[in-house]
Amino acid sequence: MLTIHTADELRVSPDADPVKGGAVAVEGDRVAGVGPLDVLLKRFPGARVRSWPGVLGPALVHEGALPQAPSPRERIHAVLKSGATAVLAEYADTPDLRAAASRNEVAVLPRTRETAIVDTGRADLAVFDADGACIATVCAGRLVHRRR
Repeated sequence: MLTIHTADELRVSPDADPVKGGAVAVEGDRVAGVGPLDVLLKRFPGARVRSWPGVLGPALVHEGALPQAPSPRERIHAVLKSGATAVLAEYADTPDLRAAASRNEVAVLPRTRETAIVDTGRADLAVFDADGACIATVCAGRLVHRRR
């Protein structure tokens, strides 16, 4: 099923200007379209719409040590709750952490990279409130965290 995510503002990359009324259409694990909500609703009639308060943008790359937690699964979940859908390989340094990342489709990267929302790219999105707290995380098209 196709889902359109929209928020008060959309930023397709961290340094892009915010766009009011912007949205991202997600089908499976891919971005199916980016643009104004009204345009995406016409392009994808019948799509499920998830509206979020805050700023919708690309998910983050977690660049430091993974949060401490009782299990590798919980450590990866803590990363997802922060708005990140990728971790650096040097910090996912055990077979258990890599397996937990793989099961949750969290990317394990050799080095940091720029993040952006692009047509047909992997649907890794995050929504942040005015204080910088993560409201929602979409990892490879799946809603994996929501605060409300």
